[in-house]
Amino acid sequence: MNINGKARQNRTFDAIVIGSGISGGWAAKELCERGLKTLVLERGRPVKHREDYPTATKHPWEFPHRTRIPEDELRENPIVAKCYAYDEATKHFFVKDEEHPYIQEKPYDWIRGYQEGGKSLIWARQGQRWSSYDFEGPARDGYGIEWPITYDDVAPWYSHVEKFVGWSGNKDGLDHMPDGEFLPPFDFTCVEEHIKERIESEFANRYVIQGRCAHLTELKEIHRRQNRGQCMARHLCYRGCPYGAYFSSNSSTLPWAEQTGNLTKQTHAVVESILYDEESGKASGVRVVDANTKEVSEYYSKVIFVNAACLNSNLILLNSKSNRFPNGLGNDNGLLGRYVAFHNYRGTINASIDGFEDEYYYGRRPTQPIMPSFRNVYQQDDVDFQGKYLIAFGAARSNWTRGAFSENIGSALKQEMQEPGRWGVFMMIQGETIPRHENHVRLSESETDPWGVPQLITSIDYTENDENLLQDFLNEGAEMLDSAGCKNIGTYDSQQAPGLDIHEMGGARMGMDPETSILNGQNQVHTCKNVFVTDGACMTSTGIQNPSLTFMALTARAANYAADEIQKGNL
Repeated sequence: MNINGKARQNRTFDAIVIGSGISGGWAAKELCERGLKTLVLERGRPVKHREDYPTATKHPWEFPHRTRIPEDELRENPIVAKCYAYDEATKHFFVKDEEHPYIQEKPYDWIRGYQEGGKSLIWARQGQRWSSYDFEGPARDGYGIEWPITYDDVAPWYSHVEKFVGWSGNKDGLDHMPDGEFLPPFDFTCVEEHIKERIESEFANRYVIQGRCAHLTELKEIHRRQNRGQCMARHLCYRGCPYGAYFSSNSSTLPWAEQTGNLTKQTHAVVESILYDEESGKASGVRVVDANTKEVSEYYSKVIFVNAACLNSNLILLNSKSNRFPNGLGNDNGLLGRYVAFHNYRGTINASIDGFEDEYYYGRRPTQPIMPSFRNVYQQDDVDFQGKYLIAFGAARSNWTRGAFSENIGSALKQEMQEPGRWGVFMMIQGETIPRHENHVRLSESETDPWGVPQLITSIDYTENDENLLQDFLNEGAEMLDSAGCKNIGTYDSQQAPGLDIHEMGGARMGMDPETSILNGQNQVHTCKNVFVTDGACMTSTGIQNPSLTFMALTARAANYAADEIQKGNL
């Protein structure tokens, strides 16, 4: 008994954080800063900042296939191979299709990164604050339940995160996309400036602003203390940034938590379930399967933060069964895993534009201009869809086509290729999808993964609302580009499956009423108050913004609330 008691003591912490990615790293930082002995469990391998970015400074010719994925690997990985960031230089940061199987009841492309830092190493690094209209819109227009929080509740935490991370952007003064604590923005290209001027002069209430992204365009003292450097505009970010110029858990929050002396990290730790203590009415810890040996162990804590990324967080909660919760932790209402939503990325528009041939630009900027939504912002407009959409676009000289169709050879071809190509314009949609009861994930009753955990079944699809919203973007986007003098305008529907946006949200949504939601306004499970869910699973609706900034702000807010409650003796 003494041995067992000692073993339990060595596996007991003030807090456990499941996942080390964007939100998990923030939970660790905040909890450790508040003095809580915190265990971070990561199912993947360790990745040390700088040391474990093996391709970060390689040239294309140093790769066997010039960064392209060989055909046999593409055939073996038809899902992950669709991801824009997956190539020969980044593939070591992605989960291959066979490594963690799941069941697609409807087509769903689940992109995952299992390593210390999670997908914070391979994310697109864009993020915008929600406005009050985003929190109010679903209940106001009748396509969702009421959020239990407002913009004013989250605004101080947006600032808290932005200052620490380093967020570039411009003060644009828009109430439907609030300004933040910004570092200097990246520049527009001359063609983007031209398009911005034409759109804003010819269309009412449409604004073009520079993208807001987690890149250090200027170093503040807080960033120097993190030992991070300025962005070089290389746009090789998905390989891991040796400068620490973009935010990742590995370069920022996890090292910060570690220096407090309160952090314990364990990798190769697959969380099978959360343990529930019937006597206390609280969660007591987690059950973990060693990813390599399959050995099962248990860890204990006062509070648990679930930050495994949206679908895996749903999986863990659904698999956390007890006498009190036979259908999953907190799932009294049967809604756990329901109302999963995502962003509609299916629409793109390509065009060319004449002139500006004496102009160029510096580097490979890691962001692009965006247009906040002009549909359904302040009220439901007279359109045949609910929800909003954001437009991202860019204009650059198409260097990759130089010489492709040339009739020259030898020195003449070489001379031709020294000149930049024509200007091209690209536009894309980031559309809000409406949370629906039918869009859900659940556990398989017969199939398990390599660690003995039930496989996840995804049953998520588009609706007529999504199709109508998409068509509105294609029509309006083409009209705006035409007004700016663009030529050869082509609109495209990729018809890609949900999931490839990598913005999955919901399943354990926040709400005021335990009958219609899983979490309360502090991200606590309604019926198990010492379990907090602060990644994408907590989202009540999707908004149009890139969501990671909001995940981080909600996590910092909830972690400090949890620390306060522990100090008061309530948890």
